Amino acid sequence: MSSGSPHAKAIDFVVRRDDLRDCAFVESTVPRESDLAPGQALLAIDRFALTANNITYAVFGEAMAYWSFFPTAGGFGRVPVWGFADVVRSAHPGLGAGERLYGYLPMSTHLVVQAERVTDRSFVDATAHRQALPAVYNQYTRVASDPRYRPSQEAEQMLFLPLFMTAFMLDDFFAENAHFGARAVVIASASSKTAIGLAFLLARNASCDLIGLTSAANVPFVKGLGCYDRVLPYDDIETLAAGVPIAFVDMSGNGRVIGALHRRFRDAMTHSCVVGATHWDRRGGDEELPGPPPTLFFAPAQIEKRAREWGPGGLEERFAAAWGPFVESVATWMTVVEHCGPDAVRRAYLDTLGGRARPDQGHILSLVE
Repeated sequence: MSSGSPHAKAIDFVVRRDDLRDCAFVESTVPRESDLAPGQALLAIDRFALTANNITYAVFGEAMAYWSFFPTAGGFGRVPVWGFADVVRSAHPGLGAGERLYGYLPMSTHLVVQAERVTDRSFVDATAHRQALPAVYNQYTRVASDPRYRPSQEAEQMLFLPLFMTAFMLDDFFAENAHFGARAVVIASASSKTAIGLAFLLARNASCDLIGLTSAANVPFVKGLGCYDRVLPYDDIETLAAGVPIAFVDMSGNGRVIGALHRRFRDAMTHSCVVGATHWDRRGGDEELPGPPPTLFFAPAQIEKRAREWGPGGLEERFAAAWGPFVESVATWMTVVEHCGPDAVRRAYLDTLGGRARPDQGHILSLVE
């Protein structure tokens, strides 16, 4: 657990917003009990996951306001992550010290939240600068009352719960649109964790063929997952049958790959969906592409839509039914790797940013030695 000592130092890991390779640590004093306003709580951030999804948050930090959740100064930003934290000080009568929480966090040792709409299951951080941001990111789960929570599965929850929610909502979006009339769904960056979740769901729920595109080095791993009907390295895109109607899901943000798919299928591409940017440094320019224009899929919008349509508990019940079998499948191929301390966090971040993280590993980080 992170230190709540009045004399302890808080540490923030920050990256330059216009150069994601430029990163640093900023120290400050941990807030005292008397520093907290009514309703506030001080969280000690214990552990968090780092995946290509977090790099996507940074890449789209300006366009999608991801930098706005945990602002910092001087042209730097704090990359949002998903993880666990413990309440160490509280000025809210409904939250007690020692309580464990799951939610959206900065790569830091501490966070002050303004707790509102507190229930047995969760609360919302109502800090002023977060009010206009998507609500799904502002909710913190009280794990003592969370039926999904398993202490032995904290790593899987951090690594996959938000990514699998994106995959779940994307699968739902495709089903809602009859898979856009496609006979095959092509997923780029097929080894990414969000792509694996989507492939797991499509393999169960869709009648389309499922084609995964990945680097040559990752082809054996992706084939071994058993989700895809066909797995190809990026250089083999030209071997795909150009007349087959396809829907394209891009997790890579690699301009060369996107262009190659659009030019290969042209009128046969029925939908082009952008989800992530694992190849953030190869995004390319604003080339006008044949076929449907790439459209950004924003999971929170689909979540809010289905929460209204499915009523109280409807979304949670459907998601839980898919989550359980997926977590069981993860255990067959993933190894959890822990990184503790600032130096280890920096290395893990730069490896993930540089595309050097192995797809069969899940990285759990803590800034506490």
